[in-house]
Amino acid sequence: MRILFLNGPNLDLLGTREPHIYGDRSFPELLEELRKRYPQVTFSYVQSNVEGELVSAVRGAVGEFEGIIINPAGYSHTSVALRDAIALIDLPVVEVHISNIHAREEFRHNTITGAVCAGVITGFGSEGYRLAVEHLLKRG
Repeated sequence: MRILFLNGPNLDLLGTREPHIYGDRSFPELLEELRKRYPQVTFSYVQSNVEGELVSAVRGAVGEFEGIIINPAGYSHTSVALRDAIALIDLPVVEVHISNIHAREEFRHNTITGAVCAGVITGFGSEGYRLAVEHLLKRG
């Protein structure tokens, strides 16, 4: 199975950005752990602070991957373009949020991108990425 990880704005700072909220592991460290745990899976990773680049990555995943795990970060609450890109592809997409978006500011409670995903995992720290991998593996 081939899975694409997409991380949105400011997630390149994982490990150093507000570790009390986002933890102290960088995404490359987490990705290495997942590669060891799931040697049968080929993982690719894209992080961008640019909305259009994330939209292009979603659309470009068709035919290259069997699933997407996305943390759109702040774009999950604002990006109609990213929502539409997810909705128009025929791939399972799981949205992950490291923090519990429902325990944060009210504007973070609604995820317009999550509405068109197979599911949303929120509040389990970086463990949410592993849970998303498990879901995609079970879907086949």
